[in-house]
Amino acid sequence: MNNLIFQAPVCNLKSFDNLFIEMTAKNCNQRCKHCYIDFPLNKNVKDFISVDVIKKALNDTKNENFKCIYLMGAEPMTHPDFNAILRLCLTKSNVCVFTNGSFINEKKARFLKRVQDESTNEIIIKLSIDHFDELKNDEIRGRGSYRTVISAVKCLAKYEFNPIICVTNYYDESCDVLFEEFKKIFNKQGIKIENSNIIINKCYNNKDGELSGEYVWNTLDCEYGRILTSKGIYSCPFLANDYRGRCGSDFSDYSRQNTIETSFCNICIENKENMFGINFKLFEN
Repeated sequence: MNNLIFQAPVCNLKSFDNLFIEMTAKNCNQRCKHCYIDFPLNKNVKDFISVDVIKKALNDTKNENFKCIYLMGAEPMTHPDFNAILRLCLTKSNVCVFTNGSFINEKKARFLKRVQDESTNEIIIKLSIDHFDELKNDEIRGRGSYRTVISAVKCLAKYEFNPIICVTNYYDESCDVLFEEFKKIFNKQGIKIENSNIIINKCYNNKDGELSGEYVWNTLDCEYGRILTSKGIYSCPFLANDYRGRCGSDFSDYSRQNTIETSFCNICIENKENMFGINFKLFEN
């Protein structure tokens, strides 16, 4: 008699290149249709990670040679100590900020430029926009979100930032079409955007389902990073504060292994490329 026992594949942390920091789990001024975060009805949740927790994490990982530290959320710029945390992380590594762009105006872009010039490391801005058509984008992300991102890109470009445009392919359209149309949109604004500046990810779906499909992947974020939250260490941003992704309470003692067992894992496998970490090889000359 055959005993068929399902055993989830194990994924090992090959290289700790990326430190993700969840600045806030539930604070965001947008409610995108595809978002993997379950937002509460109360918009004023006080769940910001403390500066002391981040300081301890950076001290515990002082021997790690990070390629980048990622400030993310929900919306990381809602954090009341965002500026201080940004400066703190820049002392350790390059910093990438995931944002919907609504907090970036000319004053903020000028501040970011000044902070970057004070450091030997780089600030990278990852802006979320989901369609080149304004109506379709706003249908997903909320009214006015399209023009908000266009304005943010203009402000950043004025201060010599080269933002990464992060697209969730909500309508499952041709990636080639999306690349070309987005380049046209930004070129009309006098902003040159190359394919390397546009990241197109599969849409998050079936987030409450089980893992399906093949257990073969090209690269996963959990192979090269961990996420710090106010509740502990987790394997990836999708599984932040989810018991299935928990790796430990802090970086003094955490697991370098995790199991591939959720529908989010399936999304990452199907996406072929890392969904959160940056492939810096695309920007090499």
